Amino acid sequence: MPRFAASLMFLFTEAPFLMRFALAWRAGFRAVECQNPYPWPADEIRRRLDQENLEMVLVNAPAGEGEKGERGFAALPGREDEFRASLERGLAYVRALSCSRLHVLAGIAPAGADRAEIERTYVANLRYAAAKGAVEGVRVLIEPLNPADAPGYFLNRMAQARRLAEAAGHPNLWLQYDVYHARMSGEPLAETFRRHAPRIAHIQIAGVPGRREPMPSGIAYADLFKLFDDSGYDGWIGCEYRPRAGTVEGLSWAAPFGIGVRAPLGDRPGRG
Repeated sequence: MPRFAASLMFLFTEAPFLMRFALAWRAGFRAVECQNPYPWPADEIRRRLDQENLEMVLVNAPAGEGEKGERGFAALPGREDEFRASLERGLAYVRALSCSRLHVLAGIAPAGADRAEIERTYVANLRYAAAKGAVEGVRVLIEPLNPADAPGYFLNRMAQARRLAEAAGHPNLWLQYDVYHARMSGEPLAETFRRHAPRIAHIQIAGVPGRREPMPSGIAYADLFKLFDDSGYDGWIGCEYRPRAGTVEGLSWAAPFGIGVRAPLGDRPGRG
């Protein structure tokens, strides 16, 4: 049966970030992921995880200044030092949070940049990141983003991601399969998953159109969930979508999986 993790940058945003851990547990989630934990001290996040008996299953490495449109550095020639600093900070957080997966973002390809140079930079940075992650016992992930949501992002297709990961030649490079981005990029969902399943270490979901609740939507998630189970995928599935009208109000789709059932706050582990 699928295991779902709440993406705390998308769900429970009705509350301040540090309160979302308790809300996730109360709604039935037993794992969370976070694209940008860095505004908050790692030890405080760890305290919230321990308090709610939650597992942090995915963190993104710092991606730069979002207000300037930055989406990471891994594929950007001339910014290798920034990439390495971003990687070190990300590894420090996953270490503190006992998280085993770190997503490193490729970045927005500079206008007019030589594509061969971008690929060489990306492959070299991925090889470096994979080796550093292996020492820590952390899987390093890369994820294609669709051109409509992330114009100019270097990595757009799963086949491209697989090719470049294999070019880096390190076994600790893994793929992150975001069903929403794949559909928005026009990929055949089931076929894409089957082809790349051996290298997929994390899955994320959202509905199309609108990046809303996954069900109902234009994606046949019931069939995909069965495919994931039948393939032997035993990782977490990140719920990275924007609720239409409140997080809990929109969780009816997940009721068959034990999500959306409110537990009394007093019943949280360690609270008596």
